[in-house]
Amino acid sequence: MWAPRASAVGVRVNGADHDLPRVGPETYELTLPVGVGTRYLFVLDGQPTPDPYARFLPDGVHGEAEVLDLGTYAWQHPDWCGLPLDECVFYELHIGTFTQEGTYRAAQERLPELKALGVTAIELMPLAAFPGARGWGYDGVALYAPHAPYGRPEDLMAFVDAAHGLGLAVFLDVVYNHFGPDGNYLSCYSETYFTDRFSSAWGAGLDYAEPHMRRLITGNARMWLRDYRFDGLRLDATQAMSDDSDVHVLQELAAEVHALGGTHLMLAEDYRNIPELVTDYHLDGIWVDDFHHEVRVTLTGERDGYYACFTGGAAGVAHVVNRGWAYEGQKWPLEDQFLPQNRRGKPAGPLEAPSFVYFIQNHDQIGNRAQGDRIHHLEQVTPAHFRGASALLLSLPMTPLLFQGQEWAASTPFPFFSDHHGELGQMVTEGRKKEFGHFEGFQGEDVLDPQAEDTFRLAHLNWAERGEGEHARTLELYHTLLRLRREDPVLRDRSRRGLSAGAVGRLLWVRHTSPQGERVLLWHTARAGEAACALGDLKLPFALPPQLLLHSEGQGHGDAANPVTALHPGEAVILASGTAGA
Repeated sequence: MWAPRASAVGVRVNGADHDLPRVGPETYELTLPVGVGTRYLFVLDGQPTPDPYARFLPDGVHGEAEVLDLGTYAWQHPDWCGLPLDECVFYELHIGTFTQEGTYRAAQERLPELKALGVTAIELMPLAAFPGARGWGYDGVALYAPHAPYGRPEDLMAFVDAAHGLGLAVFLDVVYNHFGPDGNYLSCYSETYFTDRFSSAWGAGLDYAEPHMRRLITGNARMWLRDYRFDGLRLDATQAMSDDSDVHVLQELAAEVHALGGTHLMLAEDYRNIPELVTDYHLDGIWVDDFHHEVRVTLTGERDGYYACFTGGAAGVAHVVNRGWAYEGQKWPLEDQFLPQNRRGKPAGPLEAPSFVYFIQNHDQIGNRAQGDRIHHLEQVTPAHFRGASALLLSLPMTPLLFQGQEWAASTPFPFFSDHHGELGQMVTEGRKKEFGHFEGFQGEDVLDPQAEDTFRLAHLNWAERGEGEHARTLELYHTLLRLRREDPVLRDRSRRGLSAGAVGRLLWVRHTSPQGERVLLWHTARAGEAACALGDLKLPFALPPQLLLHSEGQGHGDAANPVTALHPGEAVILASGTAGA
């Protein structure tokens, strides 16, 4: 143990206390005959203290650690070696709400359905142990211990193993920019894990220049990928990972992960729009908020909060598709500590399409709503509009991400929820309102209480509704779109070189060209009740291909004998020429 703050150090093993002798400056060591299942706590100056490196905390983050042997699990698919990013279709899910049971085992039973849908990569929201029984996971404090209410570590291994057996990669969302407000015991061992050189809206700044903190982070990434055999990591809010070391911790993380062998991918959630994350730090991809924001403003007309910074409309969406993201160095209208001179972004020219992770929903963009409502829950977003936006997302060469239940336009919301005790819980409730006070919905009394168990229950998916009405119709479209993405000779091309987009009024066009032919998506973005768009009257810089490959409202899938002559608001078509689609 490294514990510069303590003067007397011990360990309590199965209830018996032992002193740890000093073996070096601030360092203590003791060898004891313990086996799998042993429970222990450290004792610092007489105070029992949980192990921040614990591999499992069965009684929660304030309790004893359990000794594991992660090497005893018998992997059934040891030859799995991952997927390249250009083959990934991500499906983000939260273990606690993906099923009614909220466990790894229950989620594992649903994996064949995700395989049949056509997704190829599962992305789990954070699993590092956090306080309480329920939460999103972004307030984790014990980075090496999977959250106990979801199941045992062996159950998590079985989930990953089963996914690999189906040909599905599994990614994990990790939080390396802050620790949660309850249960972080690192400072009991040393104050130098943290620094006041940097600040975060979520707590003390992590000092990545401190070797022990750096090892804690890089070692954690290796553990998830080596011991649990995850295929990659999604790094939460990397703009908040400030580091003044000679080698930025993100670059070191990428190097260590890629050195593990096989295909291990690193994705950044980072709104700064800086290609250096890929070109210099050698991460593999970046979540692109701009695409979501332009599509959302197009569908809803919302102008509050950060949506005021986007134009929306067919022209706004076309600009993002052409450029990769919207902001390339322009002034950002809102104050932001992570944007020098409040200028956001750089040109994305060096990046190929797979490095852009696009989405029309994710946990944040739903949960950042007062009621956690999904975009298709809004009155102004008709089922046709949602399906048209889905056709755009899944026909682009960029890497798509779906959020659980999106594929059937789930009726269930995904509000923010937590389980903090006492005064801290009340502070979380009030802090949520304050954090999003610039959004109109957070200014009234309709904000769901994140501490209420009923709020958590609202988020559980209703799998039974998938076969009903508009849910079934949307699910069928997602199956078709993902099959085309996988099999169509033009749509499976992942290059930006043959991609262009533009707008004619409220109609968006996106054109893919390749040696195999041409595909053109047309999406009528006008509001419900406005006039249909006659395709024969369009003045486009190219002739429309003759074959109907897909119509988002289910008319004439792949049927050239029944061409679509007009698009009603929300509808989209994909037209084809050249080698026939699958």
